[in-house]
Amino acid sequence: MDESKPKVDSTTPAADTAIAKLRTDRPGRRQIQNIDVDIYRDTFIRYMGYSNEVGEAFRPLVPKAIVAASYGMAIGYVCTDTFDKSLRENMSGASRREVTIAAADVFSWQMLASVIIPGLVINRITAGSKVLLRRSPTILLKTLPTIIGLASIPLIVHPIDSLVDRFMDATFRQMVR
Repeated sequence: MDESKPKVDSTTPAADTAIAKLRTDRPGRRQIQNIDVDIYRDTFIRYMGYSNEVGEAFRPLVPKAIVAASYGMAIGYVCTDTFDKSLRENMSGASRREVTIAAADVFSWQMLASVIIPGLVINRITAGSKVLLRRSPTILLKTLPTIIGLASIPLIVHPIDSLVDRFMDATFRQMVR
């Protein structure tokens, strides 16, 4: 074991901070090593929800059917997360109302944070870069907007997630309290 790295357990300030940062009021969170982890939002699986952004980035290069299929994949991810969270709520003995609210919360959050807002952002980034490059050679006009769109995906994930969290906290989550 590397002694130069600080050990993080439930008694260190780093662990306390990490735990405080993670939202524990969302349904379906699991506790792993004293830290709640939602595999659909806090791990690499989250990027499956961004398959439509990859489709949007490739829009200048691929048929529209491929872009549409990428949206199908992203919505499949959203439905899988919704099913997982509602099943967990149901198995924990939650009432039908609580299960329905959890499912609506997850579905709304995921559709906004994984499909609608990021799809629009990447579409506009790709289209905007195509306009800026309109006098470039054809090969650049086709490929550079795709590269710019793909490079933008990791930069937009956390800001959009935070925006959607704040939006959901101020609207839906307030109404169902």
